[in-house]
Amino acid sequence: MINDFTKAMDFRHACKVFDTEKMISDEQMHYILEAGRKSPSSFGMEGWKFLVITNEALKSKLRPHCWNQVQITSCSHLVIILTAIENVKPSSGVPQKRFARRPLTEEQIASYIDLYTKHLHQTLSTDENIYHWTSKQTYIALANMMTAAAYIGVDSCPIEGFEKEKVEETLALDTTKWQVSVIVPFGYRLNAQSTQLRLPFEEVVEFIV
Repeated sequence: MINDFTKAMDFRHACKVFDTEKMISDEQMHYILEAGRKSPSSFGMEGWKFLVITNEALKSKLRPHCWNQVQITSCSHLVIILTAIENVKPSSGVPQKRFARRPLTEEQIASYIDLYTKHLHQTLSTDENIYHWTSKQTYIALANMMTAAAYIGVDSCPIEGFEKEKVEETLALDTTKWQVSVIVPFGYRLNAQSTQLRLPFEEVVEFIV
């Protein structure tokens, strides 16, 4: 079945060099970021934050800590996806606020907090464990933003190749609250798209009936 979504999936690729002369409009960038904001997350905690960088000087400072990848400075908008540490802890009060957005009684909210705390006891026991849990969820937002971008003809490139502590230091992050999960530049390709290489459907899909 061919439709606009499958066309976007075919259009999307890891763009290695962006055209520095082309900028994404505010409206388009808002559309892309909304796809991230509306993404699902475990327990509805929305344990992420999106830093959108257009400052060329800051991009240049970050590039050496991102394996000197040219996408960092050639892109139109550089998005650094942060993952929450403090906000997902019951002691922060944020989980209770998240649950309170639903039409629940105080007793039901307390029950949800109890379930959340017990179910995630080991996960919430250290900041390192929390990072591994929340950072996995940021990839849902990452994927949705990249597909949304492709849908409107904007290129992207997910980047895991970076020195986490140095990027966090450059951004002056309080890592007890937020840590860097993944980086994604957005812009317009300078070169023709490379051939998309994927394993055949039959090799990656198994139906169990």
